[in-house]
Amino acid sequence: MQYLAHFERDGDGWLVTFPSLPEAITGGPDLAVARTNAIDALDVVLLTSAKDGREIPPGDKPQKSKEHELVSPSASVVAKLGFVDAFRKSGVTRVELARRLGKAEGEIRRMLDPYHATKLPALEEAMKALGKRYILLVEEVA
Repeated sequence: MQYLAHFERDGDGWLVTFPSLPEAITGGPDLAVARTNAIDALDVVLLTSAKDGREIPPGDKPQKSKEHELVSPSASVVAKLGFVDAFRKSGVTRVELARRLGKAEGEIRRMLDPYHATKLPALEEAMKALGKRYILLVEEVA
């Protein structure tokens, strides 16, 4: 899940926008800070979309450009969004998932809250109960 970010000089700093996510706008005094802030902005927009019940945009295809870079959300956000999406598509109710996991329905409700910090082992267990699993990819930082 990567999104094309447009980086442009803005006075003494950098402005970052996402063509496919117009609500994600950030920047920074230098390119390194702008890149870090781009991840944060992406995380907030994607979590807010999930919280509002909107479908998460699938991401963008790579394009070669000096002004554009692909930016990935943080790993914890990708894990949470993956779980929320898998649950929504599963047709399983919160009550049924709670039964499968031996948890209270309120705990499932918290797990489905995009802004609730759910630990990865709990998300993995829930994904398994939905017939899914995470696959982790590690890449070099550009």
